[in-house]
Amino acid sequence: MAQCCCPHDFRAVLRGEPRTGRGTDRPGSQCPCPGPILVSRLSTHPRTRTRGLRGSNTFSRIPMAPLSSQSSALLLVTGIGIALYGLYAQRQSDKGAKKRFPPGPKKLPLLGNLLDMPSHHPWETYMAWSKQYKSDILHLDIAGQSLIVLCSLEATRDLLEKRSALYSDRPRSPMVVELMGYDYNVAMMKYGDEWRANRRLMNQDFGSVAKSRQFRPAQLAATRNLLRRLLQLEETAGPTGTSEYEDWIACFRRWTAEITMKSTYGIDLLETNDPYIRIAELAVGTLSAAGVPGKYLVDAIPLLKYIPAWVPGAGFQQDARIWRDYAKDLVEVPFAETKRQMQLGTAPPSFVASKLQGLCDPHAFYNAETVRSMAGTLYLGGADTTLSAFANFILAMLANPGAMRRAQAEIDGITGGVRLPSCEDYDAGHMPYVSALIKEVLRWRNLGPIAIPHYLASEDEYRGYRIPANSIVIGNTWAILHDEATYPEPYVFKPERFLLPLPDFGLEGNPTWQPDLSAVDPESAFGYGRRICPGRHMARVSLFLTIACVLAVFDVMKARDGEGKDVEPTYEYDSGFISFPLPFNCTIRRREKLRVEDVERLLDSLRTE
Repeated sequence: MAQCCCPHDFRAVLRGEPRTGRGTDRPGSQCPCPGPILVSRLSTHPRTRTRGLRGSNTFSRIPMAPLSSQSSALLLVTGIGIALYGLYAQRQSDKGAKKRFPPGPKKLPLLGNLLDMPSHHPWETYMAWSKQYKSDILHLDIAGQSLIVLCSLEATRDLLEKRSALYSDRPRSPMVVELMGYDYNVAMMKYGDEWRANRRLMNQDFGSVAKSRQFRPAQLAATRNLLRRLLQLEETAGPTGTSEYEDWIACFRRWTAEITMKSTYGIDLLETNDPYIRIAELAVGTLSAAGVPGKYLVDAIPLLKYIPAWVPGAGFQQDARIWRDYAKDLVEVPFAETKRQMQLGTAPPSFVASKLQGLCDPHAFYNAETVRSMAGTLYLGGADTTLSAFANFILAMLANPGAMRRAQAEIDGITGGVRLPSCEDYDAGHMPYVSALIKEVLRWRNLGPIAIPHYLASEDEYRGYRIPANSIVIGNTWAILHDEATYPEPYVFKPERFLLPLPDFGLEGNPTWQPDLSAVDPESAFGYGRRICPGRHMARVSLFLTIACVLAVFDVMKARDGEGKDVEPTYEYDSGFISFPLPFNCTIRRREKLRVEDVERLLDSLRTE
């Protein structure tokens, strides 16, 4: 059930407080909002209740019909339709074929590899197939739909970058775009004029490190707030000093939300139980769950989107109906709030406010809908991707305390212990080991193991293989960033792979470093070709600033049990499109040499530019 309220009443509604007004476009209304919007009752829907599997990450909490039950039931109910569809598609794709497809698993008549599609860690299965068939390019047939999997940096560069004019489109996405309502998400838009306008708009502010410098005050303020929350977390930890997963991940979730909401919408968050954070959790969690290629049969056979929800096995319809409200709230609620503030003349500087004001220019190449879409995409992109990187960072420090100590030694040598690391340190390359550590975090457990699918509209040829028209093409980022030829010992966390040691020694005998320019940057973590993440420059600055500041102040250690023994995390990950480690506890403790007053002094040095 939903209710109508104006944006400035949204927080009160979620807290259960009475509304002060109702939006209307009639003159003389007491409410300053331009009109009513639809807001879901996020906190009361039975499908949003916590199940405790992965803390507050929605992917693990929201129930979905299992892939196996969907497949078996739908194949039974719509078997004839699938057979006819598969036969038609297969025959069409074979017409005029003169070259063979890339290798892949043996295909069944009509169904192809439909029953082979993995539901758990598909990137690992694709990587295993790549080794089995001795090919970095695979072909799968999903009931007539060709799926091309690229498992090497060379293949992604050759096709997704060098032939980007052919490979920059996105496939039709019945589940995520058509049923869940993420048609505004620029990352999933079809390649065309609308996408170009959105991308051009974002590049104005995020296209380089220099352009995104305007958002550094938000980054610095959020980092300072994070450090204070981690101090409070230490005070409330149990007798062993251990922090529960839900507590420490909430600190980092708040950090990502503060940066995103302030820079994109100019919105300051409530100290606790902020509704915008809740919106992001619900939207991003369900999007991550639904975005894995092969997760839903409807993506392979779009005709299934017309099957009623009551048909056995059509659980995806029930999921989509509920999740559509989350997608709508995410793009509409904060955008309406910024417009309301602009009408009152109280809107602080932000991406949305700046671009809406730019519409006064008669030569503007975009419209209000472009701003709305781009802002929603920024909201989505900043909510869980950076959070996943931080969860990976914490896990890496637990497994590799030596790397943490080397990074701390470098930080102390540069700052002298009298200030915190700054954005200027990033710009000047003052901390090469810290920068290499962040690269290794992105590579070691990359946050998006499978890139968002690309789409090939017309037939192509590569290495003598035929890539049929209408193919879905995905980069297996996991395989690329764990390729032994590029990254020796790929499963070992080793920042030194991006560095060259200098002959002199730094603080306490630790070696000093310089970047190894021949090492391959793990930029694949941000996507490929023309569809690479445009916010990657700002993301790298955020990661550097915050990770360096956290290591300057805190030690990150394994949790301890009642007997004082270390508790090993599982190092296991979920199968979401944005992949998270399964919940684990840890100890985040102020470094022994620092008193609380020392930390407060350091926080004062982290000025907002």
